[in-house]
Amino acid sequence: MKIRTRIITGVLCFFILLPSVLLSACGRSFEPAEGETFVYCLNEEHTGLVKVAFEFSGEDTMGIVESVLGKLQEPSDRIEYTAPIPENVEVTECGLRGSILGVDFNAAYEEMDGLSEKLTRAAVVRSLVQIDGVNAVAFTIEGEPLVDSEGHLVGLMNDDDFVENNESSLDDYQTDTLAVYFADKTGRQLVPQETEVRYSSNVPKEKLIVERLLKGPSESGAYPAVNPDANLLSVTINDGICYVNFDSAFLTGAYDVLPEVTVYSIVNSLIEGTEAQKVQITINGETDAKYMEAVDLSQPLEKNEGLVAAEE
Repeated sequence: MKIRTRIITGVLCFFILLPSVLLSACGRSFEPAEGETFVYCLNEEHTGLVKVAFEFSGEDTMGIVESVLGKLQEPSDRIEYTAPIPENVEVTECGLRGSILGVDFNAAYEEMDGLSEKLTRAAVVRSLVQIDGVNAVAFTIEGEPLVDSEGHLVGLMNDDDFVENNESSLDDYQTDTLAVYFADKTGRQLVPQETEVRYSSNVPKEKLIVERLLKGPSESGAYPAVNPDANLLSVTINDGICYVNFDSAFLTGAYDVLPEVTVYSIVNSLIEGTEAQKVQITINGETDAKYMEAVDLSQPLEKNEGLVAAEE
């Protein structure tokens, strides 16, 4: 009898305490505390992103990448947020090339509506670039590079490519005319080439300019100066200085042009097209480099008008 009484008492205590335990668990915040690692998920309304606490795990960079991608696909048991990668969208392959992470999705990725795709892209990229060793992310769909709703190549992405996401800002496009400096036919001077571009308001103008330099001129009379195999890791403007960070492929000259022409095609273009007064070129985040053993990149550079060819 005493044993039975203890059992009944224990069961009653369990059911009395159960609601408070459940309330405590349900009330536990999903938001990261200061210093905690986290990923980005969709908010309850699917109109923006929220930070969700998540402990990064893995023996190396790719191990952490896989754990983060797994979390971004995991269905949520909370109403406050949703996994950004839909159930039918699969990551078919991912791999590092230097500090550039390539992520390939199946064809279901293209079935998302415009806003959902942009939010998913923002959540995945902003989550992954927090990982040490990942400076930028490139998406492919069944092996083909991702293009936006306007048919423009999306290219490399990092945290700087995304503003606070809401429906209006994600759908804004603007048109502008860029004056970008390329090499002349001798490879010893710079020639400006004006080109009209239509681009998303989420893309910083400075990034657009550097990507145009990597792509090369679109009209005759100008020639490429920057190695197209170079990866742009990041580009930001702070206190009047534009910081352009390439991987080491940038240091390999791909064309028969003066080293100064390559460097100042970047410097002149950015100072001409943005509010920057100087440009600091870094290689994998380091300033202790010389381009082709000829141009010192350790300090911010000003515009060089002396290299610009005279108008004919």
